[in-house]
Amino acid sequence: MNRTDRLYALVEDLRAISPRCRSARELAKRFEVSARTIERDITALQESGVPIYAEPGRKGGYAIDKKMSLPPLNFTPAEAVAIAVALSRAGDQPFGRQARSALRKVVAAMPGPEGDLARELARRVQMVAEPPEPGADIQPLGGEGISRAIEEALLRRRVLRLDYADAKGALTSRDVEPGVFLGGRGGFWYLVAWCRLRDDVRVFRLDRIAAASVTAERCPDRPLEGFAPDVPEMIVHGTMLD
Repeated sequence: MNRTDRLYALVEDLRAISPRCRSARELAKRFEVSARTIERDITALQESGVPIYAEPGRKGGYAIDKKMSLPPLNFTPAEAVAIAVALSRAGDQPFGRQARSALRKVVAAMPGPEGDLARELARRVQMVAEPPEPGADIQPLGGEGISRAIEEALLRRRVLRLDYADAKGALTSRDVEPGVFLGGRGGFWYLVAWCRLRDDVRVFRLDRIAAASVTAERCPDRPLEGFAPDVPEMIVHGTMLD
């Protein structure tokens, strides 16, 4: 990124999070330059009339006058994660860096609680990093409303009731505590969940779920790491919002 583009991006980044501030170190990491370079850039912007000011203290940093800030956006946490999933599937496409920058601004401009909820949901939507097979298609997500029920259960941290068919077609009904929505392997999507019938973590392929409904029961707290799918030679990465 050349200096002109970086100066513009600095203003946009600070404007997106106003009235909150960001430290020189955070900005340096974000723009892959030194903190000293950021300080020089901020000085140049201030001298040109951009209303950036320094907040003192351990949690201080640079902020921009909130008159230049973006209004809170009406994106839901699920919508923000949906954008992140779409970007993660696109790979290294033209304007990919700019698309990820736009997503960061969307999340930064969301009201605090909504942004925090979006980040928590994003941790539970993961993709498999593996090269797609030639000609491979994205497989169906299952019956109508299946994906929607899983999304709601993950967002609200509720127990799901599933009717699930195994590889031989045998159908069982079970209550599960959803942990991770996993996509990308072979074009299929999976739900990684604590299965109360088996009293252990199980991986459910979405196209084998015949029915899914969200119950009123809240899931107990289980460490997210406990839902890591045990698939050899598979690299899983989370959906990134920041």
